[in-house]
Amino acid sequence: MSVMLNHTIVHSRNNRESAEFLADVLGLEVGTEWGPFVPVETANGVTLDFATVPAESITLQHYAFLISEAEFDVSFGKIRAAGIDYWADPRQKHPGEINHNDGGRGVYFLDPSGHALEIITRPYGYQPPTP
Repeated sequence: MSVMLNHTIVHSRNNRESAEFLADVLGLEVGTEWGPFVPVETANGVTLDFATVPAESITLQHYAFLISEAEFDVSFGKIRAAGIDYWADPRQKHPGEINHNDGGRGVYFLDPSGHALEIITRPYGYQPPTP
């Protein structure tokens, strides 16, 4: 059996604002609104369907995106240009820094609803191929 994640619903204060924020930072497209959802599809076909819910109903989540080094440069440049706070770690102990975990680069930042977003250039536990 081939199991793949197809979509997930992301609770937000404003579905359009959150979808546009993510799409802008990652260089993705906002899809056509469908019912209560504003979708953003990633390169591997997973869709994040943003839904507006009351703020007190939002349980903060973490979403990590694996991107290339070149994409990191562009996305991180957008984060900095927009004045978005960022951290090298999920506990926000290293503000204004990026990490170099597993031989790559990574950074954490918050979306408009407070979800913790992460961009990384190497998956956790990455081991370079041995010659």
